Amino acid sequence: MKQHEYADLDATALAAALCSGEVSLDEVETVARECLAKADADLNALTRPPFEPGLSHDPEGPLAGVPFVVKDSGPVAKGVPFSLGSRALRGAVAAADQDVMARFRAAGLVALGQSTAPELGLSFATESLAHGTTRNPWDPARGVGGSSGGAAALVAAGAVPFAHGNDGGGSIRVPASACGVVGLKPSRGRVPCGPLVGEAAFGLVCEFGLTRTVRDAALLLDLVGAPPVGEKHVAPPPPGGSHTAALRTDPGRLRIAVSTRPWAPAEVDPQVAEAARDAGRVLEWIGHTVTEDAPALTAEDVVEASVLAVVSTVAALSEGPYPADPARMEAVPARLLTEARGYGALDVMACLQAQHRVTRSVGRFFQEHSSQRHCFQGCDLLLTPTAAGLPVPHGTLDHGADHTVRSWLRRIYAHGPFTAPFNVSGNPAVSLPLAQSREGLPIGVPLVAAHGREDLLLAVAAQLEEAVPWRDRRPPMSVG
Repeated sequence: MKQHEYADLDATALAAALCSGEVSLDEVETVARECLAKADADLNALTRPPFEPGLSHDPEGPLAGVPFVVKDSGPVAKGVPFSLGSRALRGAVAAADQDVMARFRAAGLVALGQSTAPELGLSFATESLAHGTTRNPWDPARGVGGSSGGAAALVAAGAVPFAHGNDGGGSIRVPASACGVVGLKPSRGRVPCGPLVGEAAFGLVCEFGLTRTVRDAALLLDLVGAPPVGEKHVAPPPPGGSHTAALRTDPGRLRIAVSTRPWAPAEVDPQVAEAARDAGRVLEWIGHTVTEDAPALTAEDVVEASVLAVVSTVAALSEGPYPADPARMEAVPARLLTEARGYGALDVMACLQAQHRVTRSVGRFFQEHSSQRHCFQGCDLLLTPTAAGLPVPHGTLDHGADHTVRSWLRRIYAHGPFTAPFNVSGNPAVSLPLAQSREGLPIGVPLVAAHGREDLLLAVAAQLEEAVPWRDRRPPMSVG
């Protein structure tokens, strides 16, 4: 198998080639390692040399032998060191698999490496003193987004068909947009966060990953998406029995809202706004009803609720077996760590109330209301831009500035003002690489659905993938 042949296959096609005997496990792993080495040399997207050997997995799983990478986001895979992109965590090693990692293994996925992330995952730029700057395969002078930036870069470059990531404010969708891949954030309660936490970051963080195709996202969600017994938040099963089945099901004529108005103070690039409007026109052409609308949100509620993610990170670093040393951290993470340690129960309660206000507003937007006097049908889907602008030059989101927790959140949300509300509310969302700028840079356009309705999200995403195909686009720094 040649590198370009490997890079052309998504996880579904690669698994089929392995199952049929068209290629062997050894061939796939050999070429995958070659591609990872090449991509890392170009992009600096791995935290360390590839795992040797790859991590154990079920050889009978439906994706047996398909390579992927895990994110340096915490204790993911048993026995694997992690740093959260920081020099402050020394000697930290995962004592157990995350539940989602156990499901990756059961699916047969082979972890071959660990992808880069910004320090503590608190930025939309994957630039850290611990591991350096990760470069964008479309333009090495520009960033890959964050915090799952290394994951997005490796998938875009063709080094792996799938990469683990997680999302607490846009950390899957923003990198997906910057690198031109598919980034799905599932519903709260769809993919487990245990066993070390019950609701990661008070329910703001979701585990999943990045793919090149919608069908891979649907398949992987079916393989890892069932919540374990006892989980606090549980998303309902898909109405059709599986998310893969939803791709073959006509969703009917849906009510889809389009908005290019950010909830946070931000200047939206005209090319980005036009990409979202173009996607709305395509959906109208497909046969959906498209209107201009958006949930009623306040910037301060979203910021206040997002403080919960910072507080939970600080709590984990303060109480875990590997306490972080602020003296070895970058300026903003160190400042945020120190400030958040001073928060009390009343501070957290105020943040939780803000989360409830956002969740209710988003829930009403998608809900159907009826009474004897009138009937109002909420929207089935919402379409917006993913980020406010194109992938930014390195150093744009500089950690060196003096920030508080809230001022830093406002700073990064000015760059990505469309994603965080749906972490707060727990709704599923997917960024699709539907457009490119005049400069040849990818532009992501996300869809958002009601809680638990990934079936609608993926069905319409598949319609867009067919109408505006992107699989043949290759970045200049592709392994294929």
